[in-house]
Amino acid sequence: MTLSRTSAMNVARVLTESLPYIQRFTDATIVIKYGGNAMIEQELKRGFALDVVLMKLVGMNPIVVHGGGPQIGSVLEELNIESKFVDGMRVTDSKTMDVVQMVLGGLVNQEIVSLINECGGKALGLTGKDSKMINARKMLIERSSPELQVPEIIDIGHVGEVKQVNREVLDVVLASDIVPVIAPIGVGDDNETYNINADLVAGKIAEELNAEKLILVTDVPGLQDKDGNLLSGLDATEVDRLIEDGTISGGMLPKIRCALSAIENGVQSAHIIDGRVEHALMLEVLTDEGVGTLISSSTE
Repeated sequence: MTLSRTSAMNVARVLTESLPYIQRFTDATIVIKYGGNAMIEQELKRGFALDVVLMKLVGMNPIVVHGGGPQIGSVLEELNIESKFVDGMRVTDSKTMDVVQMVLGGLVNQEIVSLINECGGKALGLTGKDSKMINARKMLIERSSPELQVPEIIDIGHVGEVKQVNREVLDVVLASDIVPVIAPIGVGDDNETYNINADLVAGKIAEELNAEKLILVTDVPGLQDKDGNLLSGLDATEVDRLIEDGTISGGMLPKIRCALSAIENGVQSAHIIDGRVEHALMLEVLTDEGVGTLISSSTE
């Protein structure tokens, strides 16, 4: 197929625009939390895989950490196992944990690996249990109310938080031409298996590796002000102010706190991008435009 002169010029412009970013981020580690619609719609899935392959080919070191909540819910429903949530966290008993491991560590993980391989890359599927990469501890939810003299502690089962990231396996993989694809499952000192929020795992891996970027792929355009306008660039002080005045609330709060923790612990920048936009990852990393919100330690 022959490109028109206008199309050819557009291609040349994009390639030229991407050059300084390729030069800047050569050998840089970029941790990507992959979730939302980008994991469901076929074109978006393929576009994401192509973006990851391109990043690796031009010298970056992408690490993919994926979620899979909807897929877990679907399998639980097929098995007639009720899904229960407390403060947005899935209550995970032993039967549910078995499904979580099957879906995250097997079905979802291997689908992403296969997509990257089909697009010309080399991917390796891992869970946080491999070589005890993710050392976890049980997460307990605390609730307070005027009626209670002391806070209520709620045990939601095999749900964990990251205690420590052991980087040995990641260092070996990153030294090769292989892209690690990680399911957010950890193991505790008690050898129990824990289901962990993928945003938290991605953030802690980014911190441990002093990553250049943490990118959270979501189903929203990015952070918005109270009038619905996209906030394309913020520093940590501005984010704190938006939390205090209630602009940032609800389901966005955990993602923002994860991003803030990352940039406070050595990650250069965090991005919340709209995974509903085709090739959102490439647009964010390799062009001037971007498709979300950039959070940095200081305004650039």
